[in-house]
This record gives sequence, structure tokens and C-alpha cells, in this order.
Amino acid sequence: MRQGKDWGSTTVFFRNSFVSAHHLEINEGGFCSEHFHRYKFNQFYVISGKLEITIWRENNVKDITVIGPGQSTVIPPGVWHKFKGLETTHCIEIYQVELREPDIERRTQGGMETKDAS
Repeated sequence: MRQGKDWGSTTVFFRNSFVSAHHLEINEGGFCSEHFHRYKFNQFYVISGKLEITIWRENNVKDITVIGPGQSTVIPPGVWHKFKGLETTHCIEIYQVELREPDIERRTQGGMETKDAS
């Protein structure tokens, strides 16, 4: 489903409980809001154009990365970020949920049954 945005458009082409993938068309000069995701990693892979990614690290330190065709970057959950098209840009955006380990609670310990010697 294609959805228009002020900065261009996004089309979801895959989604399940753990991952979603979107094709973004970002107009030159188009940018998204400053935001973060509580649980999702956010990866951008550029097909064509140039994408500027700004993140804010601890103590509000700004870090800017520019990626072009064939390049990608990942933003972990909880990190403020935004993107901007430095030229008309097509990219794939992948959201991935973090699977946290250990992810198991045990009530008993497994083992081997022993045969009764009687």
C-alpha cells in the first residue's frame, strides 16, 4: 500500500510480526520528523540518490551520516533520528524488532529419566 507523505511516499511491500520493509521515494530536500522507535531497529538501504541520516547520541550530540547507492545504516531502538533526501532518493527501509536474549523462563530443569534397577 502506497502512502503519500510531505517528503515523498512510502510503500509497504512486506510485513510480519518481526519485520516490515518499505520502499521510500524521498524528494530532494524532503525530510521526516525527528523521532525514535521504542522497540524497532530502523535500517535504510539506498537504491539511488543520497540520503542524509541525523541521529542524536547521548547528551544530544548530533551525528550526521550520508549514504548513497548500495550503502546502508542501522539505527537502534531508542535513538532520536531523522532523514533528508539530498537529491531524489529511492531506498528500502526495514524495521526489525529486537529479539532479547535470554528469552526463556524455566520452572524445572531438563535431563534424562533413569531406569529403575529393580
